[in-house]
Order: sequence, then structure tokens, then C-alpha cells
Amino acid sequence: MAHVDFEQVDKVYPGGTQAIFDFSLAIADGEALALVGPSGCGKSTLLRLLAGLETATQGHLSIGGHRVNDLPPQQRDVAMVFQDYALYPHMTVRRNLEFPLKMRKLSQAEIARQVQWVVELLSLGGLLDRLPRQLSGGQRQRVAMGRALVRKPAVFLMDEPLSNLDARLRVQIRAELGELLDRLGATTLYVTHDQAEAMTLGDRVAVVDQGRLQQVAPPRELYEHPANTFVASFIGNPPMNLLPARISVADHSSQLRLGEQQLPLDWPMALAERWRDQPLTAGIRPEYLRLTNGETGLAATVSDAEYLGHETLLHVRLAGLETENPLLTARLPGLQMIHRGDSVRLIPDAAQWHWFDQNGANLKLKT
Repeated sequence: MAHVDFEQVDKVYPGGTQAIFDFSLAIADGEALALVGPSGCGKSTLLRLLAGLETATQGHLSIGGHRVNDLPPQQRDVAMVFQDYALYPHMTVRRNLEFPLKMRKLSQAEIARQVQWVVELLSLGGLLDRLPRQLSGGQRQRVAMGRALVRKPAVFLMDEPLSNLDARLRVQIRAELGELLDRLGATTLYVTHDQAEAMTLGDRVAVVDQGRLQQVAPPRELYEHPANTFVASFIGNPPMNLLPARISVADHSSQLRLGEQQLPLDWPMALAERWRDQPLTAGIRPEYLRLTNGETGLAATVSDAEYLGHETLLHVRLAGLETENPLLTARLPGLQMIHRGDSVRLIPDAAQWHWFDQNGANLKLKT
């Protein structure tokens, strides 16, 4: 295996459309890195650049310390797994697995040995004489994985390989894939729009938006310390609540103002004065909001309630908040029998607020 480096990579298509902007990222030898972002953000373009299917307009790409910008795909020692499997429909599973090895002109004995290794690794023994059309979606995905693995490349590139599977099968194959990557210790770039896949399969997760790297970090750090409002709103299901806010100071105490409502803040006075009356965004995860029967907290009206058995997702509209999206989501334990139109009060955990400036950057305030 080998480490991978993107250094200040740009990609501009004919006609002037720029898909990637000044992208720099290092993937360690043996690391599984998940590349996640909304559709059209440039993540598949980055994978295709590394594979040699697209050419970088500017910058350097290297594998194992060797620049690969000018190498054709077959000389880059990478293997791709596509979302549509890309199996040869007229070949049996055995011949699909053998094909990349025959192209490398390996001996029949070596081909048989490597195919057998993949067959045992992925439990493909009963499928070898079947054609792809005779396989289920999960079986076809395992064969596609096997065809990539059998080559033992320096880097595995996976382009949304589970997106064509139904939800239940996707969870099953995701678990199998995670175990497989752990066992192989393979350098992997895994592209997905599904944050659950990214957070469970990646040693680190890189978040991309509009061709720019927003943050790269281990999954827990990404969730607990988002670099900006885009990452905060993209990572998490439901995502972080983001609300326009200001800090006010009176009588030697500080208050958080959310529209017409106020909450006490236990901030040092110097910090409160520093951010007094400046436009901020206050962020809080849904799990850090709780219901109260008292007069304190945030007054809201219930817009919807999702009863999910183990939890209830409560979507409320804050009173006195004039903004494009005044909705707030609370994750509550168990079945909370609350109905649309009910008036409720929510208390946020004061230690769990995140603060972002007017440009969306996390202020990382120590309060």
C-alpha cells in the first residue's frame, strides 16, 4: 500500500467551469479516508483525478511519493469500485475475477492463488459459475469488490459503491466492508454522499463543498467540533440547529438573544463584551435540548413530531424568531406524545452551544 497526496489541485473543465479549487489533502499509508459532500460538490471528480480518468488543471497528485499526474490509469496501481458494479455481463464471476490478472499476464497458478484468496475473503465460493445477471445486488457488489481486491493495488478507490442497494442491505454490506477494510489495512479513498457511511467507514472524514475542502478530521471530532456552519449542518442526522443570535450585556450579566427570546449565559464579562451585539450563529445538536414544564427555556410551537420508538424527533417553531427557517429540532428519548400545534418550552444544555461568526467559521470560544 502507499500514501496519497493532493497538493493544491485545481480542475477546470473546457468552457471554464471550475470543479475543484486549491485542494490539498494527505491520506496515510493504510488509512481509509471517506470523502463526503452533497451531490455535485466535486468528490467524484477528485477520485477520477487520482485514478487518471480526469487530468488536473493545476497541482500535484502523488501515490507512494511518486507524482502520477502524467501517468495513464493502468500505471497508477489503483483499483476502482463503481456504484454500478461495472462487471462484464457475459463473463462468469470466476472470469470477472480472473480478468484483471490475465491482463497483467500473471501465470495461471498465480491467478488461481489470488482468486482463491478473494473467494475465501468475500465468501464467493458458491457464485463462481454464475453470470452477473444471476446475482443479487449485494452479491454483485461483493464480486465488484473482489475484482478490485484481487489485483492487490496500492490504493483502493470506491465511488459510492453501496448507493444502488436497498437500505437494509446497505447497512449489512457497510458492516462487512468496514470489517474487510480493517483486516486488509488498505489505503482507501471512499467517496459517498451518505454521511453514515462516511462516519462508520472512514478513519478520517473529509467534507467537501463546491470543490473546496471544508474540514478533515476523525468522525467524532467532525461531529463535536465542526469547523464551520456548512460542516455543522451537513454532519449529523438530524443536523445541528443553527440560529441567528446576538449577545447582550446588562447588570454585569450576559444574555443570549434569539430573536425576541433571551437565555442567560454564564460568560466571563470580557468575552461577553468582546462579542456584544455582533451578529453570530448559535448552534446546538438536537440531543442537547430537553422539554421543561416551567416558565424558563425557549417558547415554541410544535410543527411536527416523529415517533420512532426509541426516540421522538420534535420539530418546533421558535416564537419571535424572524428568519428564513425558524425551525428547531429536538431529539427526545422514548415516545413523547406531543402533537402539532402544542406549545412547549425547551431548555438547551448551556455547555453544548457552538458559536460561529458572520462568515460561518467556528469561533471555538472558551466559555
